[in-house]
Amino acid sequence: MNKSTTYKRYRFPAEIIQYAVWLYFRFNLSHRDIDDLLAQRG
Repeated sequence: MNKSTTYKRYRFPAEIIQYAVWLYFRFNLSHRDIDDLLAQRG
């Protein structure tokens, strides 16, 4: 299974989803914190 089929029905690109998941597990952030970090990233 490749990235395009794994994230096919999601709103955001696979790279953004993977980055958000990494932030969540690495820093144990709240959903709001992750939203703020992703907004800063662009």
